[in-house]
Amino acid sequence: MEFSSGFFYYSIFDPLGVERSSQTIMTKYNSIGKIVATYGLQGELIVVHHLGKKTALKGLTAIFLEQGRNEMLPFFVESSKIKSATEIYLKLEGIDTKEAAKIISQKEIWLTEDDFNKYASKSSAISLLGYHMLQEGNDLGEILEVIEQNHQVLCRIDLEGKEALIPLHEQTLDRIDKKKKQVHVVLPEGLLDVFR
Repeated sequence: MEFSSGFFYYSIFDPLGVERSSQTIMTKYNSIGKIVATYGLQGELIVVHHLGKKTALKGLTAIFLEQGRNEMLPFFVESSKIKSATEIYLKLEGIDTKEAAKIISQKEIWLTEDDFNKYASKSSAISLLGYHMLQEGNDLGEILEVIEQNHQVLCRIDLEGKEALIPLHEQTLDRIDKKKKQVHVVLPEGLLDVFR
């Protein structure tokens, strides 16, 4: 599973599609999972999330779906309930039929960084988004994406302007400093040279 974070722009629209705010807002979003199916006839959705804990997202007011390149569209949460440890039933305002739900099925779900921090388990791999990776005190870059695999986690960072996938497992992970939002690693010699 892949989880990303990034800065996106969104504008507030009224139901007729007319922009209500002439000011575009820059907000940081984190991907938490994906809409995998519809449920029932009233537009309910089944969401698979990777927040690292069982949750119904109680109190969440909105999720975001990527509409275009770097543009997020808010969908307001009408209700949600737990289906399993990694799945929830989600009902969104304005999505009232199975056909309407199918249109947004298979889309990635994004939360604002504040909401993400509220709902993600502090011990889950996805919670490393936004942390900085350090080796021997040198900042290698911010963790922009987390890819969970069976025996390791890959973290995508921007290393000197180039994309680098850094493996995290028991041999490479030194420690995590949650207060400073840092992941300290000991990488095999030459690994970073592959990406430079």
